[in-house]
Amino acid sequence: MNPTKSTILIYSVLLFCISTTVFAQENWPEFRGPTADGIVTTMSIPDKINSDVVKWEKDIHGKGWSSPVIWGKQVWLTTAREDGKTMSAICVDIDSGKIVRDLVIHENAEPDFCHSTNSYASSTPAIEEGKIYTHFGKYGTTCIDTATFETVWQRTDFECDHFRGPAASPIIYKDLLIVAFDGVDQQYVVGMNKTTGKTVWKTKREIDYGTDVGDRMKAYGTGAIFEVDGEPLLIYPSAVATVAYRPLTGKPVWTIYHGGMNASARPVRAKDGNVILSNGMGSILSINPSGKGDLTDSNINWSMTKGTPRKSSQIVIDDEIYMTADKGIFSCVDLKTGQPKWQERVGGAFAASSIFDGQRLLALSEKGEAYVFKRNGTKYEEVSKSKFADGFKASPAVSGDNLILRSFSKLHCISNK
Repeated sequence: MNPTKSTILIYSVLLFCISTTVFAQENWPEFRGPTADGIVTTMSIPDKINSDVVKWEKDIHGKGWSSPVIWGKQVWLTTAREDGKTMSAICVDIDSGKIVRDLVIHENAEPDFCHSTNSYASSTPAIEEGKIYTHFGKYGTTCIDTATFETVWQRTDFECDHFRGPAASPIIYKDLLIVAFDGVDQQYVVGMNKTTGKTVWKTKREIDYGTDVGDRMKAYGTGAIFEVDGEPLLIYPSAVATVAYRPLTGKPVWTIYHGGMNASARPVRAKDGNVILSNGMGSILSINPSGKGDLTDSNINWSMTKGTPRKSSQIVIDDEIYMTADKGIFSCVDLKTGQPKWQERVGGAFAASSIFDGQRLLALSEKGEAYVFKRNGTKYEEVSKSKFADGFKASPAVSGDNLILRSFSKLHCISNK
C-alpha cells in the first residue's frame, strides 16, 4: 500500500471512530442512559443548577414521572391526564425547546385506579435510530416513527391489574423490546419483536410470593442485561425476588429471594462483576450473578437497610455505592462490605435517580432542590444546592453539553457551555 492510500485509510478510520463516538454521546436512549447506570461521559455537571445555566424551559401538560430520552436533536417524554383518560408522547427540539409533536397515544374511558404518588405515565420510553417505543403498562405499548411521527405498531392486549399504576420501563435488546408486567393479578415478562410488535416470548414469574395478597406481588422495576459467564443475562427484579432470564428466549436461569415489594430501581453491575439490587422496601444487596437455580443461600454477598432508598437507583463508582434515600439521606457505601462510609441527612424526599459525571453527582428532590456534590469516599462534600419552582420524580437525561431535567410541570434544558 502506498503512503498516500495508507494515510487516507488511517484518516478515514479515525474519522469514523470520532464521528461514531460523538454520535453516541448525543443519545440517552432509555431509563438511566446508554449504560443504564446514570453515568455521564459527555459533560460536567455545572457548579450550580440555577437560572444562569438554563438554556430553555417548556411547560408540559398533564402528569407524568417518566424520564426524558434523547436521540439526536429529539427529546421525548410521556405524560397523561391526571385521571388517565388520555396518554400522550411529546417530542421537543433539544436546541430550541420547541414542541415538535404532541401525540395522543391512548384514550381511556374508564382507566383503572392509580395512586396519587404514581402517575399514568411513569414508564420511561426507549428510543433508537428512527423509532421510539412508548409504554403505559396494560394501556398499551406503541412504536412510533420519529421522522414521520406515525404509529408503526401498537399492542393493547397485555392484561395486568397494576392496581396503583404502571411504572416498568421497556428496554431494547437486539431485535427485542422487553418489559415486565408485575401486577396484583398476574406477573410476567415479555419480549416483543421491536419491528412488528409480535410476542417472541412471554414468561410467567415462577416466584413463591409467600402470600395470596396481590398488593404484595406487584413491582415497578426495569431490567438490565449484563454478560455473565460469557452469555447475556437479563436480570429483572420483582416483588420478593429477582429472576434472571436468557434475553432472547425468556428462559429463567436463576432466582434470588430477598423480600420486599414495589421494586423500581434498575440493577447495576459493579466492576468486580457483582450486581447491586434494591428490593423496593428499603433494602439493597450485592449478589453474584453466576449460577443456576435458586441462588438465595449461596450468592448474596451482603445486604443493608440503613438509609437505603425505596425508589431511586444507585450510582456505583469503582468500589463505592452512592445513594439518595427517600427521606433525604445521602450515603456512600463500601461496595465490598455494604458498610456506610458516610451518611448525610439533607432532608426532603427523593424519588429520581442521580447521575454522575466522573467527579460530581446530581440529586433532585421532590421539593425541587438540586444538589451537586463531589465524589468523596470520606465525607459528604456539597458543591451547591439550588431550588426550582416545583419538584422532581423523573431522572435526568444528558446529550452532549445539554442536561435535560423534567420537573412536575416543566422540561428544563441546562447548558454547561
